[in-house]
Amino acid sequence: MNGETSSPWQVPEAEIEFRFTASGGPGGQHANRAMSKVDAVFRVVESTTMPEGLRRRVLERLGEVVRVSVSDERSQLRNREIAVRRLREKVASAGRVERSRRATRPTRGSQERRQNEKRRRGEIKRGRQRPGHDD
Repeated sequence: MNGETSSPWQVPEAEIEFRFTASGGPGGQHANRAMSKVDAVFRVVESTTMPEGLRRRVLERLGEVVRVSVSDERSQLRNREIAVRRLREKVASAGRVERSRRATRPTRGSQERRQNEKRRRGEIKRGRQRPGHDD
């Protein structure tokens, strides 16, 4: 499964609620007047198309409501596209099923490399010590 969801489901735009506000910050009259900031809201519990297993994982990791706010661009349309993409990515990453790690034994080569590195570090540290009586 490679850590991905079992189906290629993604949040339909019809289930995303959009709010548009002035983005604020520098930019003069355009930033003060244009409603280019986009807040995208997806309500997980109200989704009619989301598979049940995915819904459980997303609810557990993100909660009932998933929000994304974007004011990167001057264009409301471009900000909306970015918001939809980010929201879908957020839901998809929360819905991933992580494969459990199967414990394996270290290889002989990795054990030898570890021992050699320990020996080398010990020699470096011994070289930092003051000479003893027998030196």
